[in-house]
Amino acid sequence: MNRTQFRILTDNWLRFLFLASGMLCIAVLLGIFVMLCYNTVAFFTQISLWDFISDSQWSPSSGTNSVYGLLPLLVSTLLVTVGALLLAVPLGVGTALFISEYAGESIKRVLKPTVEMLAAIPSVVIGFLGIVVISPVISMVFGLPNGLNALNGAILLAIMALPTIITVSEDAIHAVTHSLKEASLGLGASQWQTLRLVILPAAYPGIIAAVMLGMGRAIGETMTVLMATGNSLAFPKGFFDSIRTITATIAIEMGEVPYQTTHYYALFAIAFVLFLITMLVNVLAERIANNIRKFQ
Repeated sequence: MNRTQFRILTDNWLRFLFLASGMLCIAVLLGIFVMLCYNTVAFFTQISLWDFISDSQWSPSSGTNSVYGLLPLLVSTLLVTVGALLLAVPLGVGTALFISEYAGESIKRVLKPTVEMLAAIPSVVIGFLGIVVISPVISMVFGLPNGLNALNGAILLAIMALPTIITVSEDAIHAVTHSLKEASLGLGASQWQTLRLVILPAAYPGIIAAVMLGMGRAIGETMTVLMATGNSLAFPKGFFDSIRTITATIAIEMGEVPYQTTHYYALFAIAFVLFLITMLVNVLAERIANNIRKFQ
């Protein structure tokens, strides 16, 4: 076999390997989706859809008085996610702008690795930080019996989402062509005007992608919210209430639930809801980013 034939054979094998890898990923995702759908349908053969979405109590038990209401879990999940984004987006985008446009090289060499190292901290450590540091501060500042509540979870999720938002936003801002900046400055605009009216609009698609990735990290996080939000199944009324998110409920109850019971299927049903939320967020983010690109 000469060199040309060996190269062709190698290319064919690599093409097949990459194709097989891609098809395997699709098959795994399809299998997860089918499993979620199957168990969710099995749940709704026993519990009505209206009861599932309207009941304000999640109280599974072995008797006939079980209640499987989605609302407290869904509201708790959205509460900490929205709170995390309200904290992380301004801080993350602002930090990305500082790194890209204002920081000197010496500051960048320290700040960027520090942000990336923040992403490597395990969620268990973040949760422990929330219990021993942030929770007492919240309790003292707001005069609460304890600080294990939605606000604590939102702060911790914001910390966990910051590396993603900062890194992706900084890449998007850095990718804006220098000609746009130079043209704006050449027309007499200040650096702040250039940043606000030229650089930020041009980087919007990337910043939106960063926010959506950060939101996905917040929605899907389990261990941190399990440790630091109080794990109360009561319907939350605000950030100072203890809550339990969808992911925490699945993590706590799946290991002990009897197989193929109503409770077992209910956990798959709330997992399917979480899957739908994530998918809708990604689709919406893609549509918004595409619409912005059309006008640039």
